[in-house]
Amino acid sequence: MNSILNQNTLESEAIYIFREVVAQFENPVLLFSGGKDSITLVRLAQKAFHPAKIPFPLMHIDTGHNFPETIEFRDRLVKELGLQLIVRHVQDDIDNGKSIEEKGKYSSRNGLQTNTLLDAIEEFKFDACIGGARRDEEKARAKERIFSVRNDFGEWDEKNQRPEVFDMLNGRIEIGQNVRVFPISNWTELDVWNYIDHEKIEIPSIYFAHEREIFERDGLIWTASEFVYKDEDEVTEKRSVRFRTVGDITCTAAVESKADTIQKIIQEIRESSISERGARIDDKRSEAAMETRKQQGYF
Repeated sequence: MNSILNQNTLESEAIYIFREVVAQFENPVLLFSGGKDSITLVRLAQKAFHPAKIPFPLMHIDTGHNFPETIEFRDRLVKELGLQLIVRHVQDDIDNGKSIEEKGKYSSRNGLQTNTLLDAIEEFKFDACIGGARRDEEKARAKERIFSVRNDFGEWDEKNQRPEVFDMLNGRIEIGQNVRVFPISNWTELDVWNYIDHEKIEIPSIYFAHEREIFERDGLIWTASEFVYKDEDEVTEKRSVRFRTVGDITCTAAVESKADTIQKIIQEIRESSISERGARIDDKRSEAAMETRKQQGYF
């Protein structure tokens, strides 16, 4: 019963946030990756505006190094729900010289998404970008408000944020500014999975245990892929793994698992001593990796 009550409270809060976004902003967009958090946002948005369609587009900043299962799921979901999907490609910015491809053992396009995202916000004049970040994921994200204001350069100032007393959300912005909105900011990883279970939400297959070609590096399980640098002495093998968090192939580590149902995943998370972001390779670059990226305009 407590779990159901908690889900209802969190769901109600998220629906309230979605409705406030539409009431206070002229041109919002939902940033969609095909991961479990953004899929949960789509379900919440459906509920917030039912029986009407979701009144804003979805946008994916595509690194070109995504898991095929995620892209397939993204396209199928958008088609089934009749939603508008905007895709902007990091590869285009590399080709035109706006972004420089990283080289070497830990190269990734994850950080390059920032330029592409900021250009897309400017291109479409979005004043509110809705995303699935949660405070329990990472300490930089724990500092953000639900309505997080970015300046006209897309930058975030963690020391200059608005109070949100009594859940009052202030969407007033100056010309050039935009707001990043986090409807599930107060949710935990377990809250998301319990909601997916309760709502019978379909998710990409890579969240469930499956056989995959992998190799180990720095205590993490990397996907063997053409996009991931691998030394000659790093041996690949097939192992039963799944992904707790899904991003670019180059920055997302797998975890060993036999959990092939949502209930088994929930139990596995309850017993885990490692955080969800513990499987994000990009967070290992420095102690303040996420905060630095956010200050530069990353979501």
